[in-house]
Amino acid sequence: MNWHLLPIREISQLLNTSSSGLSTINSSQRLIEYGKNEIEDTKKKTILQMVLHQLTDVMILILIAAAVISGIIGDVTDTIIILVIIILNAIVGFVQEYRAEKAMEALKSMMASHARTLRDGKLIDIPSAELVPGDVVSLEAGNIIPADVRFIETHQIKVDESALTGESHNVEKTLDELPPQSDYALGDRTNMGYKGTFISNGRALAYVVATGMNTELGRIAKMIQTEETLTPLQKRLNAFGKKLSVVILIICIVIFTIGLLRGETILNMLILSISLAVAAIPEAMPALVTITLALGAKKLVKNNALIRKLPAVETLGSVTYICSDKTGTLTLNKMTVQEVFEISATNSPDVFNEREHTLLNAIALNNDVSKDNEGRWLGDSTEVALVEYAYEKDIERIHLEKKYARIAEMPFDSTRKCMTTFHKTDKGILVITKGAVDVLLEKLVDSQKSLIPDFEYKANKMAERGHRVLGYAVRLLPSMPKHINADEIETELTLIGFVGMIDPPREEVKQAVKECKDAGIIPVMITGDHKLTAQAIAKQLGIVSSEDDLVLNGSELNALSDDVFENIVEKVRVYARVNPEQKLKIVKALQHKHQFVAMTGDGVNDAPALKNADIGVAMGINGTEVTKEASHMILLDDNFATIVVAVKHGRKIFDNILKFIKYIMTGNSSEIWAIFLAPFLGLPIPLLAIHILWVNLITDGLPGLALASEPAEIDIMKRPPRSPKLSIFAGGMAMHILWVGFLMGVITLGIQAWAIHHENSNWQTMVFTVLCFSQLGHVMAIRSEKESIFIIGIFSNKPLVGALIITFALQLMIIYLPFFNDVFKTQPLTWIELGITLAVSTIIFWAVEFEKLLKRIKSNN
Repeated sequence: MNWHLLPIREISQLLNTSSSGLSTINSSQRLIEYGKNEIEDTKKKTILQMVLHQLTDVMILILIAAAVISGIIGDVTDTIIILVIIILNAIVGFVQEYRAEKAMEALKSMMASHARTLRDGKLIDIPSAELVPGDVVSLEAGNIIPADVRFIETHQIKVDESALTGESHNVEKTLDELPPQSDYALGDRTNMGYKGTFISNGRALAYVVATGMNTELGRIAKMIQTEETLTPLQKRLNAFGKKLSVVILIICIVIFTIGLLRGETILNMLILSISLAVAAIPEAMPALVTITLALGAKKLVKNNALIRKLPAVETLGSVTYICSDKTGTLTLNKMTVQEVFEISATNSPDVFNEREHTLLNAIALNNDVSKDNEGRWLGDSTEVALVEYAYEKDIERIHLEKKYARIAEMPFDSTRKCMTTFHKTDKGILVITKGAVDVLLEKLVDSQKSLIPDFEYKANKMAERGHRVLGYAVRLLPSMPKHINADEIETELTLIGFVGMIDPPREEVKQAVKECKDAGIIPVMITGDHKLTAQAIAKQLGIVSSEDDLVLNGSELNALSDDVFENIVEKVRVYARVNPEQKLKIVKALQHKHQFVAMTGDGVNDAPALKNADIGVAMGINGTEVTKEASHMILLDDNFATIVVAVKHGRKIFDNILKFIKYIMTGNSSEIWAIFLAPFLGLPIPLLAIHILWVNLITDGLPGLALASEPAEIDIMKRPPRSPKLSIFAGGMAMHILWVGFLMGVITLGIQAWAIHHENSNWQTMVFTVLCFSQLGHVMAIRSEKESIFIIGIFSNKPLVGALIITFALQLMIIYLPFFNDVFKTQPLTWIELGITLAVSTIIFWAVEFEKLLKRIKSNN
């Protein structure tokens, strides 16, 4: 219903109410009909659901299958080890998700709890949840509007709608219906008030026209109650898990079939196939990914970024677009005077004793701002900005009024677009009028009318810079008139100057925008503010930097078909005066163009876009509860620049995840090659299942986890984002896994053949140890994609060095301690045998270092 277009009389008829309110009986009936005035919340996950969610990952399901098979064939040790891995992984994931849910419950605080309403003609306080359409509510400064309302009586009322519309300045409300028009943005509906917005000034009576989920706030809540989207890591790991399970199945079937054809027994081939499956499954990977993400989340909290969804830690590393709300995110959410234009002394009267302070004195005197006990300014945001500007110039009303006492006032109203104050001076009655420049120019004295084109030019230049422009004019009266009439008083005025104000950009954001662009990320401003203001801020920040960068407002966006919009969406850098549905449309259009979108914001109007973006980033200080609930990550300092830090962390974390996937899968590849090729070379199975599990858990696990501490590569913020369409194995990783794994497998079989040829009874322990130590050399070599370990520094990742020492010690422990000899079927090696295994194991390290040398030579040519 377009309540803003209807006269008050028609609204009262449609709602079957009157200005004296509803009866108690009528309101009770309507409460049953319409339901409570509450925002319905989505059903929270139970603890059981959170636990089960940790066990439905493809990799975890494969591990569960491996544990079951190991148990069936009687290998209880393997089964226990695999189950321990599954449980540990589930615990880490559950704790993170549970903490996020509990943290969000503690943040809820947005809705008004009580409302003053007329019932049976009497003004009473009731819980806001019991409001119904047709109620008449009484509103005053400091109230949160409890439902969507249409004003029927106003007294200088102004509303801060920034949480809903994105506009930083307060909106003055009126009674009259708006002229018929197809498209009014929420911020332009000046006779309406919306649930969850804040009254900053004045008082009013209003009809309740919508409650609960039928309010604008409720409509937004519906848009954010959608299914969670998968992060790039989740998508890639899911795809990896599915492909891996198919590959494992094929390999096992092939080996099993070949063995039977060669005359092997079914039991032996079943054991061999299970060994291959165990070798192929990266048992430690789910736990390592989870722990790495948790460690990354912990580091991000120290940098003022709270992660709500654990996989989102790496998601920012993949974003190609950051769609940011303007108010409070890119800007300070505080109106500030940016420039003033003061009329020269020859063209303005000498109304003050201090000639040089004419405009500043007028600014300080013509306002209703006050201070609280703690020295904070109270009042309309525009007036506070003006008063603060004068105060910084050592001009304060409390001192000026001792000389120029205020004796009367004509408050600002939207019809006159002016506010006038009267002051007693020794020269007569000083009239100071503040208002829109175009209105004041129509009220000037004859002596200034020839200067109007120059005044208009100056004011338009300010407006082009995105400033909100207010003019000041004065007039001296011989005495105070008996009857104050605006038409008689606000005429024959002398313009003394005007002021340009804006909600200024944060200082640190300009550098953050530059860093985003250097990193191949395109920042886009999406705001409910006016086009000219948004464009000016975007140019200051560097978001708009060329003629090809487009700026659209909501009406222009509505006029475009979906196909036309999708064709230009990647060129648009600023969207102004948009509503929540349009923000959602923008995010989805970019996603249809295969862009990976992050959306930042603090207002309720940002919540649907945050929810549906690939990653939603909410503001922690000024962000509304709905926005925080919809987000994946919360910026605790409300600082856009923190996003750049998070992007760098995200990229580093994803790089490190790729490194240990490369590390783990190369090791597993070597095990597969060794087991697969051994029968064809006439060699016995080189490894037992318990050996493979040890390598996959300990040798892979400890160094793999320590890779999470690997410092970021030097060029991490100078390269484009990794495409979400790329698989985990893109960029040469698959080839590396195959050739290094093959080389490692060949070296393993080589030491096996040599030891058997020399009738060495410890051959299996030597094979096991070579495989283990080869992987330790490999992990050191892959710490950087291109740079040599000797350039980045052996000790630049101290946790990894510590992990290598511990792994080395553990391997020696199972070689030389009798108890572990029995468990792992190992035998103590002589010092010569140990020396040979260590020397052979270094081959992989030098081979990978040579590979990186070739990459550096290729990139330099």
